[in-house]
Formats: sequence, C-alpha cells, structure tokens
Amino acid sequence: MAQGPGRPSSPDTPPGGETSFALVGRARAGDKAALEALCARYLPRLQRWAHGRLPIWARSGLDTHDLVQETLANVVGRLPSFKPRHEAAFQAYLRQALMNRVRDEVRRARRRLPEDALDPAKAAATPSPLEQAIGREALARYESALQRLKPEERATIIARLEMGFSHAEIADALGKPSAAAAHMMVTRALVRLAREMARDASARVKPRETKSLSNAPRSRV
Repeated sequence: MAQGPGRPSSPDTPPGGETSFALVGRARAGDKAALEALCARYLPRLQRWAHGRLPIWARSGLDTHDLVQETLANVVGRLPSFKPRHEAAFQAYLRQALMNRVRDEVRRARRRLPEDALDPAKAAATPSPLEQAIGREALARYESALQRLKPEERATIIARLEMGFSHAEIADALGKPSAAAAHMMVTRALVRLAREMARDASARVKPRETKSLSNAPRSRV
C-alpha cells in the first residue's frame, strides 16, 4: 500500500507502508526483508503487551523480553505453514502464541513452588499497562467482551490499546487507506467494546441485586 501524503513514517512501519498480510505473504515465500520488517513491526509491540503478564513468582531466569523473543522465533519458524485468512490474522496469531507461552510458564511455576508462595498477596505481579489503566476486574470483562467482537474490531483494539500502534501504523498494518480511516475504525470498535463490557457488568450486578432484595426484611401490612 503506497504511503499517502501527510502519512508520518515510523521505525516500526516498513518503507511503502505494506500491510502485515502482504508482508506475511512475502515472508512465507522466503523474502528475508519482509520477515525482518514483520519482526521490527511487532517485536516492540509484543514486549509492551507482555509487560507484567508473567508474574514475578513464575520467572525462573526468564523475563518477559526473553519470553517474547522465544515466542516470536517459534512463530517465525512456523510461518511456512501459517495461512492468514484476513489482514489481522498474524497479529492475532502472535498474541495467542504469546498468551499460551505465558500460561505455560505459570503452570510450570505452580508445580515448582510451595502452596503458600502462590498466595495472591505475595505474588507481587507487576500489572500490565492496560491493567493499570482499567483495573483487574475490568480487564476480565475486557477480555471476555473482546472475544465477542468481529476479528477486525478485535485486531483494531489490540493494536491500539495493547500494542500502542498509532493510527497511521494501524492503517498500514490492517490495510486502511489513511490514518483518519483507522481512527474512525478504532472509535467504532471502542464503542462496540464498551457496549459489550457494559453488558457483562450489568449481568454481574443483577444477580447481586436479586439476592439482596430476597434477603431484605419484608414490611408487615
């Protein structure tokens, strides 16, 4: 995709502003420059995403940077068999691979540590930037609501909120004609996400309200 006038360049955006979908296609065909461009685009974003997601008690000589690099290397190794079905497929694939790797490390750590070491009060895990912004309970609702969005909406929100892409970078990665178009896409996706999260919140509140009403003393007539 040609980079239009006024589109700022970025160290994470390859010359010409190719979509991730196009870069994956070239990388699968053996183009080393395309592979390097993909890694340059996503490595710092994945490190941002992974920040704080691996609890301190689960780290055994392995920090989040190591985790990200290993995951990216594994994904690159499987690239010849990866068949993207939409523009955001590679980003979703990377995120899921990293999430699985974090979960694996947590499971391994649980088997190694004594039970009292897993006390949440002693875990001292550093929250991710997203968790710091919205809190743990809201993060659970966010993850749940995210799965109910369309793939493009989900990819847009992940790119913007979790990986810190600019609107121009989102346009390049997801094949939108301009940063303004990407901005509009992000706004619409966020509105949809907010509705889904609100639905989850109301679903949690209603049972509590029903229970409190049933326990309330009844007035005598």
